[in-house]
Amino acid sequence: MINFRYHVVSLTAVFLALAIGLVVGTAALNGPVADSLRENVNGLRKDNSLMRQSVNSMQKQLETEEDFVGEVAQFVLPGKLSNRRVVVLSLPNGRDQTEGVLKMLRTAGADVTGRVNVQDKFINPDSNNELLELAVTAARPNSALAASLPGNGHGVETSSALLANVLLDRPAGSPVVSDTDRRTVLQQYVAAGYLTPEDRIAVAAEAVVLVTGQPYVDKDSGKKDESVVKVAEQFDRAGALVVAGMGSTGGNLVAVVRGDPVLSQTISTVDNANTVQGQMVTSLALAEQLSGKKAGQYGVGDNAVARLPKLPQ
Repeated sequence: MINFRYHVVSLTAVFLALAIGLVVGTAALNGPVADSLRENVNGLRKDNSLMRQSVNSMQKQLETEEDFVGEVAQFVLPGKLSNRRVVVLSLPNGRDQTEGVLKMLRTAGADVTGRVNVQDKFINPDSNNELLELAVTAARPNSALAASLPGNGHGVETSSALLANVLLDRPAGSPVVSDTDRRTVLQQYVAAGYLTPEDRIAVAAEAVVLVTGQPYVDKDSGKKDESVVKVAEQFDRAGALVVAGMGSTGGNLVAVVRGDPVLSQTISTVDNANTVQGQMVTSLALAEQLSGKKAGQYGVGDNAVARLPKLPQ
């Protein structure tokens, strides 16, 4: 009969053999394995250094190109939008490039009547009923404005139609919106947290630049992207419109306009307005809209017809 002491001795021998094997194996392989690992690490370190240098080089090249375009704009843009009244609407996902767009518009000689920041609340689907009620209330003192509102129950569309009517020129033969009416409407949307104007807007514009960005990605993204399209549609009906965006895929406004055979005939888009080049092209596209009554799709993304409009000879 095998006693307990035998089991202990046997197990001790097994573990001792394993330990000796590990020590011997490690000693035998330590040199070649360590050398190989050391070579791989050094190689990866060199690759990483080269990639970092390449990225830095491309970044410097991009900055140089942006500086070059900025200098070219000083020769290309002046006079292109002289005496043209333009209002700029900045959507929440387009804030970063709005200042650059404004700078180029002013370089082109545009009379920027004002900048209006549209807040997230405006395109939130939860605001639908409140926007409907607000549009009716704000338009009530002016019967002509009230009569021009769409009656389909879409809050963003109804409010956008009202804002387009007070921010842009009214059609020929329509009653003129007074400065008091314009101020009253805007103040009500500001007080409700839907808009934040950067300037006092005293006169109506003849054109609008809608600055936007990437599509929404939250749980309400589909409805929000749809609301942004409604904003563009209503302002397009009231005056010349250029959408200054970022990218042309994923369902953002630029992609929707370019994919719509009707909207693309009247709305111009620029898909790289996050760059100096795109900001310059935004002004050129607006000049093309106002002088040639022509819409174009410009940039480097999907369905762009060219990088910029053809300049007059």
